[in-house]
Amino acid sequence: MSESNGMAESRKQGMTGANRAILVAAFILLAAAIGYAIWRDSASPANDKATQGATAPSDQLAELEARTKREPNSADAWTALGAARFDMSDFAGATAAYEKAVALSPESAGLWSALGEARVMKSDSDPMPQAALDAFNKAVALDAKDPRARYFLAVKKDIGGDHKGAIEDWFALLADTPQGAPWEADLRRTIEQVGKIHKIDVAARLASTQPRPLTADEMPVAARAIPGPSRADMEAASQLPKGQQDQMIEGMVSGLEAKLKANPADVDRWIMLMRSRMTLGETAKAAQALKDGIAANPGAAGRLNAQAQLLGVPGA
Repeated sequence: MSESNGMAESRKQGMTGANRAILVAAFILLAAAIGYAIWRDSASPANDKATQGATAPSDQLAELEARTKREPNSADAWTALGAARFDMSDFAGATAAYEKAVALSPESAGLWSALGEARVMKSDSDPMPQAALDAFNKAVALDAKDPRARYFLAVKKDIGGDHKGAIEDWFALLADTPQGAPWEADLRRTIEQVGKIHKIDVAARLASTQPRPLTADEMPVAARAIPGPSRADMEAASQLPKGQQDQMIEGMVSGLEAKLKANPADVDRWIMLMRSRMTLGETAKAAQALKDGIAANPGAAGRLNAQAQLLGVPGA
C-alpha cells in the first residue's frame, strides 16, 4: 500500500523549497503579465498587517470550527474544516467533517472521494477499509471520471493481487489526466513502482503515454498569460532566505486578495488565488477562494470549478 499511495502521502507534505521558489517567480512574472506592481502592493498597510499577523494553523482551525457552529447546515463549511484537518494529519477529524459535508451535499463526487481518502488515511491496519471503498464507489457512480476515486479503486485491485488490472486502470487515468494536473507525477511514480515490484514492464508505455491536452476552461490562467518561470527567475527567488520568501509570498497573496475585494469580477485573479493557496498547502483557503469566486461570478462557475479540479482544490 505504501508504494501505491503516493498521491495521498504527498498531500501531507508542506510546501517544498522548490515550490516556494516557483511561487515567488510566478508572482514576479504575473506582475509583468497583468500589469500591477507587486512591490507597491506588498508595501501597502493592508499587506503589512497581513504579513506581520499571519494566522497560526491552530487559529485557522478554530475559525473553521466556529464557522461550522454558525453554519451547521453548510456543506462548504464542513468541507473547509475537513480539508484543514486533513492538512494537519488529523484524519479522524477530517473523516468526521467530510461525513457531515457529504450528508449535506450527497451529489458531490469530489466530496465522496475526499471522504474515501480520509478514511484510508485514518486506518492504521486495513489499507482499504470497506467504508473507504464504499465512498469511492459512490464517487464514481456520481462521476465516472473522478480521478481520486479511480486512483484508489485501482489501489484496491493492486492490494487484491490484480497488479496488471491496477496498472491498466492507472494508465487509463493517466490518459484522462489533464496536462499539469497535480497528481500526474505521483500517478506515474505509482505505475513505475508497482510495475517494478511485480516485474511488469511499463517503461515504454509510460514514456509514450501523455496526459490529454487541456480544454479551454482547463487551461491554466498563468499558462495563458505568461511563459512560466525561467531558470534565472527560480534561482533568484531561491536565493532569498526562507523567512523573506515566506514574507514576500504572504504579501503577494494578500495583494491578490485586496485586488479581489476591489474587483471581485476578475475571474483570473480568483484562479491565481486558488493556485497560490494550493501551492502553499492551504487547501481550506483554496476551497474558500473557490466558493467566494463563484459567489461573485456565478456565470463563471463552470470555469472556476474546472480550474479548481485541475489544481486539486477540495470539493471542486
